[in-house]
Amino acid sequence: MEGGWKTYRKMKKIQSINPYSGELIQEYNLLTQEEIDQSIDRSQIAFQAWKNESFTRKSNLLKRAGEELRRSKSYYAELITLEMGKVISESLAEIEKCAWVCDFYAEKGAEFLQPETILLADGHRAKVINQALGPILAVMPWNFPFWQVFRFAAPTLFAGNTALLKHASNVPQCAMAIEEVFKKAGFPSGVFQTLLIDSTQTLTLLENPAVMAVSLTGSEKAGAAVASAAGKNIKKSLLELGGSDPFIVLKDADIPLAAKTAAKARMINFGQSCIAAKRFIIESPVYDLFISIFIEEISSLNQGDPKDPQSQYSCMARPDLAEELFQQVQKSIDLGAKVVLGGIAPEKGSARFAPTILTDIPVNAPAYSEELFGPVACVFKVEDEEEAIKLANSTEFGLAASLWSKNQSHAEELAEKIESGAVFINAMVASNPFLPFGGIKKSGFGRELSRQGILEFVNTKTVYLG
Repeated sequence: MEGGWKTYRKMKKIQSINPYSGELIQEYNLLTQEEIDQSIDRSQIAFQAWKNESFTRKSNLLKRAGEELRRSKSYYAELITLEMGKVISESLAEIEKCAWVCDFYAEKGAEFLQPETILLADGHRAKVINQALGPILAVMPWNFPFWQVFRFAAPTLFAGNTALLKHASNVPQCAMAIEEVFKKAGFPSGVFQTLLIDSTQTLTLLENPAVMAVSLTGSEKAGAAVASAAGKNIKKSLLELGGSDPFIVLKDADIPLAAKTAAKARMINFGQSCIAAKRFIIESPVYDLFISIFIEEISSLNQGDPKDPQSQYSCMARPDLAEELFQQVQKSIDLGAKVVLGGIAPEKGSARFAPTILTDIPVNAPAYSEELFGPVACVFKVEDEEEAIKLANSTEFGLAASLWSKNQSHAEELAEKIESGAVFINAMVASNPFLPFGGIKKSGFGRELSRQGILEFVNTKTVYLG
């Protein structure tokens, strides 16, 4: 199992490795600087024509991209499962969601970009128009290797920009397949390109004046590096970073439903999601009932080969990620946290991980303040809703939150007190093309999806009509 991963660490190449088996599938040379420059030139040349394409043409092409995704859904889903270990049922759902976002902007993009007329107090008029910027760089993560790209690409391309994709190094086959989707849909050459480059080359790429902005989804460290490089070169950046999302259950909630949803919210994508619920904050009168159902639900899930449709979880995306997560768990245990499920060290060189639930977590433990990016749930007991909101906000992250109560109006009032980019009442947090998506604090800035997402990478130009 270890052979492929050892090769991955030693060689200066991009490698596709099956995390479930450890098998090296394929390896690719990094692009040379000359090849990178040629790709940027193609992107800039393509932009000159693409920005003037009609909304109708762009809409038709996006629809065709969605059709291609659905037509070859099994093929694309199998690539996701092969490269990052997502169970096939979730991979299939991810491809469907990508087709959905293509359809969404194909239908709504023109409406979102319509000029706005403003009547001024002196009787004159002005209008606000939205114009494309040029080539936009996307630095994307491995955890949703298709969805993260398409939720960027669909609005960005419809707005008239071109796109350069720097994908995570462990999903090169997915990265190249995404470019093929756009080619098969009929997008002009150069409008969307995948670049097989490393992080150093990425930062250098931002120095090229042709690259107008950057969107990154990833870690806080990666976001800081890319935003710094963008700021140094006076370029806009959009960051969607980590999260330590609270899942708050008040004493008047539907506890069985909340607990069952909580298990899904923590285990979806095997816990490797920025918006996965990570901290479960439960009012004391319902704590025991909640945690008993929660443990039962997670314990009942089927582990197995990610290609098996019956598998509900399989493995993490890489062995080093599993080891890093366990170190956070072990340190938390050493500091006093209690294990009520799992807590087992992964085998050396293996990406497989035992789902874990921690309780009684001390303030100085990693599980209290850090993002645990994997199938580890941190459960907290609080005395009242005031303490629940305070604990929910006691994090440097602010991506999203889930709040459970049968009192809808009161829940809406409490939602306004939670420091996050979104609050889902009596529901699991999920991204949706109709809803703006993004965070505050160290979870990043800017918004993807909905109308806000398509306006992130445009020049909002005022035209005064004298």
